Amino acid sequence: MPISGIYGPDDFANRPQGQPQSQVTATPRATPARTGPPLPTPSLAWTPEIARATAPLYERVKHVIPPIEWPLLAPTIHAINELKRARGAVILAHNYQSPEIFHCVADIGGDSLQLAVEASKVKAGIIVQCGVHFMAETSKLLNPDKTVLIPDMRAGCSLAASITGADVRLLRERFPGVPVVAYVNTSAEVKAEVDICCTSSNAVQVVESLGARSVIFLPDRYLATYVASQTDVKIIAWKGACEVHERFTGQELRAFREADPSVQIIAHPECPPDVLAEADFTGSTAHMISWVREKRPRRLVMITECSMADNVRAELPDVEMLRPCNLCPHMKRITLANILESLLTLREEVTVDPALAVRARRSVERMINLKN
Repeated sequence: MPISGIYGPDDFANRPQGQPQSQVTATPRATPARTGPPLPTPSLAWTPEIARATAPLYERVKHVIPPIEWPLLAPTIHAINELKRARGAVILAHNYQSPEIFHCVADIGGDSLQLAVEASKVKAGIIVQCGVHFMAETSKLLNPDKTVLIPDMRAGCSLAASITGADVRLLRERFPGVPVVAYVNTSAEVKAEVDICCTSSNAVQVVESLGARSVIFLPDRYLATYVASQTDVKIIAWKGACEVHERFTGQELRAFREADPSVQIIAHPECPPDVLAEADFTGSTAHMISWVREKRPRRLVMITECSMADNVRAELPDVEMLRPCNLCPHMKRITLANILESLLTLREEVTVDPALAVRARRSVERMINLKN
């Protein structure tokens, strides 16, 4: 079904001007005193001991990280893994993190839905979120009594920045009684104003679970367009877009096919419709990975953030990746160096106002508890 309307800030004459976008906030804190064994002192030298200790990790990434680079990465990887054990910390990493993070220091990796579900089960007292700020907020919402850290507070998201809680209230005024679904790529302030959250993995299921004829879906206009094509529910969309996925074009994909008609192309639903029309498969990052594992294509183009292609190839080296490489500048703010610093200093800590968190948590938990 076609989208019934796409709205944005310019469509509301009474929209508050200059209202700051809700962001993850950092709380300066001193490193707390410890009563247990002293923390290990990180050694960032490449030694025979480090080589032996990290050799199993290099086996995971040897197809995507050249041997000449490993001595530069391995000491920091080793230090992070030693320190997280000493801290009793767990590291969550999104599929868009680079291989040395995703395969070598992360305890849990996955797409937004997988990380949200796993964050709700974490037993560790400290969570280090290797992703962007809305992911860190989501982890904090689901673990209010735990310390949640993000290695770089500047790791934002164009989708989360495109809409505010005030915008959601204006949409409710415009469309009274229409339920509101928010993509998890939104701030806690926005999550607090909606009925339920979704990810690209379960967006259609979430929309249809509401039993409504019309649903407001925000903030990604392209994901909304894809959802509208998969359901009879009338979709009212917002004008947000992912700065990585919206740069792909159908013409770009056709050029790949002209160069090699046998190539397989899979795309994320945050891409524009002309891109999805050229793809052999459309799905979330988790669904894309599952598709590759099952199909094992000889040559593949993954139309999403290009570090994911490295992470998949590390696991499936027989699949040749042709990459139109669009990197997310926000995801790439997370590095081995600032993960180590975050564990050493317990910065930057993510906090959410408790009153806001109660309402935002409800919409996230409603998504997680939705029956398949």
